[in-house]
Amino acid sequence: MNNSRILINDLKIFQGINQNIINVLLILFGTFLLTISAKVQVPFWPVPMTMQTFVVFLIGSTYGVRLSFITLVAYLIEGALGLPVFAAGGGIIYLTGPTAGYLFGMTIAAAAISYFANMGYSTSYIKSFISIMIGSIIIFVCGVLYLGSIIGYTKAIQAGLLPFIPSEIFKIALAVLLIPTLNKIIK
Repeated sequence: MNNSRILINDLKIFQGINQNIINVLLILFGTFLLTISAKVQVPFWPVPMTMQTFVVFLIGSTYGVRLSFITLVAYLIEGALGLPVFAAGGGIIYLTGPTAGYLFGMTIAAAAISYFANMGYSTSYIKSFISIMIGSIIIFVCGVLYLGSIIGYTKAIQAGLLPFIPSEIFKIALAVLLIPTLNKIIK
């Protein structure tokens, strides 16, 4: 993989290490962060919040396109194999159940955010906001469309979108503040 834009490659401690080893470690680290972020619930109004989409924003903004996509696919594979990486466990049912659209949307969103980061969007607060908003929209469009096909679209919007808007705004703001700042510090 050509990962010339991976932010972590700019850290001096990774200089001279085989890129394939770094990629495998980053994939494992990314799936670990996704697992932890799915399990930890933060009290928030109107529903408790996980930090899973925030980690997707971080992976998308700091990894290259292919590496972010592969990291999210690896996460889905881990879950499909039965590892308890999702919020309530693991198993193939999660990839066909009501939340499947959100999981697949996160995979597409990470790659889309990485694409924009490759064009320099992760170094500017405004551009970072744009790319992360696009990623968030991708996650919720995929999630609500799939959920709507199961329970109806009105219910899907009421249960799978509206309660999550306040927490998503918080995670977007946090990511937009953090990512360009990290870019400035590391570079």
